[in-house]
Amino acid sequence: MTQLSFSDVGVDFGATKLFSGITFTVAAGERWGVVGRNGTGKTTLFRLLTGAMKPSRGAVARQANLRVSLLEQHRDFGDVTSVWEAAAGELAELLALEQSLEEQAHALATDSSDAAMEKYGHDLERFEREGGYGVAARIDAVLHGLGFDPEKARTTAVSTLSGGERGRVGLARQLASNADVLLLDEPTNHLDLETTRWLEEFLKGTDRTVIVISHDRAFLDAVADHVLHFEGDSATPYSGGYQAFVAQRTERRLAQQRQFDKQQAKIASETDYIARNLAGQNTKQAKGRRKKLARLPRLSAPIGADGTMSVAFDVAERGGDRVVSAVNATVRVGERTLVEKCTATLMRGDVLGLIGPNGAGKSTFLKSLFGDHPLASGELKFGGSISAAFYKQDLSQVPMGTTLYDIINELRPTWERRFIQGHLGRFGFSGDEAQREADTLSGGERARVGLAMLMLSRSNLLVLDEPTNHLDVESIEALEDAIDAYEGTVLLVSHDRELLRALTTRVWILHDRHVTDFDGGFAEWEAVSKEREHAASVRAAEEQQVRKVRERQKVERRDEKPDPRDERRKQRSSQADLQKVEARISELEQRIATVSAALEDPELYTKPGGVDEAAKRGREIETLKRELDSEMARWTAMAEG
Repeated sequence: MTQLSFSDVGVDFGATKLFSGITFTVAAGERWGVVGRNGTGKTTLFRLLTGAMKPSRGAVARQANLRVSLLEQHRDFGDVTSVWEAAAGELAELLALEQSLEEQAHALATDSSDAAMEKYGHDLERFEREGGYGVAARIDAVLHGLGFDPEKARTTAVSTLSGGERGRVGLARQLASNADVLLLDEPTNHLDLETTRWLEEFLKGTDRTVIVISHDRAFLDAVADHVLHFEGDSATPYSGGYQAFVAQRTERRLAQQRQFDKQQAKIASETDYIARNLAGQNTKQAKGRRKKLARLPRLSAPIGADGTMSVAFDVAERGGDRVVSAVNATVRVGERTLVEKCTATLMRGDVLGLIGPNGAGKSTFLKSLFGDHPLASGELKFGGSISAAFYKQDLSQVPMGTTLYDIINELRPTWERRFIQGHLGRFGFSGDEAQREADTLSGGERARVGLAMLMLSRSNLLVLDEPTNHLDVESIEALEDAIDAYEGTVLLVSHDRELLRALTTRVWILHDRHVTDFDGGFAEWEAVSKEREHAASVRAAEEQQVRKVRERQKVERRDEKPDPRDERRKQRSSQADLQKVEARISELEQRIATVSAALEDPELYTKPGGVDEAAKRGREIETLKRELDSEMARWTAMAEG
């Protein structure tokens, strides 16, 4: 069933044409990835889909009563105070009913009048009919998957959250909603690797329609079954995931190039014939060909890499073999220890990926390396003859209140004006844009300025903290090529798995305050540690099931004396039997948590026989999962019987 359709849609802003001729349809349950350079119209597409904006040309049709969810940039959560309430969003009414049922269940111990019992029965029936048991568990599961503690979320104030945390709460609100269509704008920004994997599995498992703008190629390839590519002044739909799109785009461009070349050859041949015969014996034929040639619709040259950011890194001097060394380095923020007794070495020529959960301390570790944050103890330093350049995640290296021209001029004071403008042009800032102040730039534009500055450093060590944030796919591919060709050493913090897979030769994993040194690239780490992901998915699924049990425990009144008006209570098992099953569920839940924690420890995969041990524990967790599923089904039958 078609839910959304675009028919020859175009949008103009004044005299400027943003895009035109966009035609595609979205069927229920499809998952679309939207890609293209920044500024080509991807966000405008979302505004058209929600109805917040009308096209200048063409038509946008939506299925009647279609519920569409879009996270606004300002992330306004209204009057709610807690993180959990913000994530609940439109489900607040059903959750208020849940709270009322809890209170009624407790009150029935002292007031079992007909009126109280009737109200409780009526409210409980409505709660069950509208899927109330699953709602709270769903919100908890989404919050947990996005890195929040569901219990703490009930008391944590929204006002205390950082910008990245507010973004994750907004995403949780979308995922937990009852919307038919989810419009996700760069949802993996501010997500770490594990959380991104969870989001992939969530979206692949949903039966709702998903349209996602993203620059994360691995994420798109895992999630999308269609791609809409913005290029030039239009957008083209493709079937399949990201890799399929890349292959189809290449074929399409080759076909366009062949057609263009063929037409150009024909035009050249006809022009030559006309020039030779216009004043001769064949003048009539020449004039006829000239008229025909004038009416010939001209094909445009294929769109290629023109306009893509052009970046390259070189090295002024070689530097020593030992680039970075850490000896019992401990990093703290206040009373909290982020990194404890790290001992490791980064050697010349390595491309090191530093990975770990958000908030684990990766950025603070890098700041300590540069002396911007004091070490609590130990040693963390650069090797001899090492010159390091730091690309910061918050882009604070780009000076505000300064023109782009002056930023580059400050780094290259001897350059002539044409060289400065030429350098800025490599990063998409041409002509008068060189006089723009950094304050006026978008996130993507500031990122390109940061890379333009980094390119001038000629350092033999590049330290890159989430360099792909804010960049479009084409710019990321250009950056990837530049790092691959770089002859120096790279320390890379990123959640972009495709970038990590393509570039890294070594991985440091920050987990539970400890740094594990893995002798291999990120792709090898993924293969070796696949049981970690498996354990995380099992644990997440079982936690959601356990939450449903707890929801029933909260809102359903238990009484060993059957209620004559409720036939189900006549058949319910004894309170003692239920408690035994619940105790077994808790025991199994704890055992799954223990095995999962062992599988999550990176050290396991670096020990001799560690991979075999992980496989053994993986089989154990599957056995525990099956037993827990059985106990959960038994509990449900007893509670509802």
